[in-house]
Amino acid sequence: MKALITGASSGIGRDMAREFDKMGYDLVLVARDKDKLEEVKNSLNGKNVQIIPMDLANSENCKNLYLMTGEVDILINNAGFGVFGEFNKTSLEKELDLINTNITAVHILTKLYLQDMMKKNKGHILNVASIAGFMPGPLMESYYASKAYVVRLSEGIREELKRQKSKVKISILCPGPVNTNFNNVAGVKFNLYSLSSEKVAKYAINKMLKNKFLIVPGVGIKILRVLSKISPNNITAKMVYLMQKKKRG
Repeated sequence: MKALITGASSGIGRDMAREFDKMGYDLVLVARDKDKLEEVKNSLNGKNVQIIPMDLANSENCKNLYLMTGEVDILINNAGFGVFGEFNKTSLEKELDLINTNITAVHILTKLYLQDMMKKNKGHILNVASIAGFMPGPLMESYYASKAYVVRLSEGIREELKRQKSKVKISILCPGPVNTNFNNVAGVKFNLYSLSSEKVAKYAINKMLKNKFLIVPGVGIKILRVLSKISPNNITAKMVYLMQKKKRG
């Protein structure tokens, strides 16, 4: 069995690699930072671990990744980052990089690997979204919007797979705050309680292998998910804005 994990050099991706390694999976680990990927590889016990330093913000790299790796049993689309600040002040180039990483790369890799999985009629895709994907996100609107795309894309694919009676499964992981390098990249400080990336990774893999579609770690975030469904968007936006203001580094 082979699992491919993007964003595997730290945080949730790294800890998912460690969980799959314990389970005896062959691994393909992808991230921008070669040195960090080497560190992750050296921390694993498995012998069949391939690391691929690659910037998935480049769509051609995404296509080349597929050609390099061939068929996989599990695809984890985990690579992603956020940009913090008022929309009229944040860097357009960083936001375009975000869109290419959080949306375009996920779209390309999901499509290419899904096509192979459907031919075999087996396989699983886990797209890492966020609780942010269910609500408006002032001060981080590009990130929230990108995760909403991942949620809706995955929901649509799930229904198509059901209609085609396919045994291929798709899941979305929607955590709240997690202790990862995400905070440093986005330039924020979380004042809310954060789950450990180890716990989130273990929980997500467990639920995914049980064919759970929507995976939401933590009781508090489950409650927030319910509240986001019943609260008017304008009220949610105000609440999110107030929470985001507290994140300024």
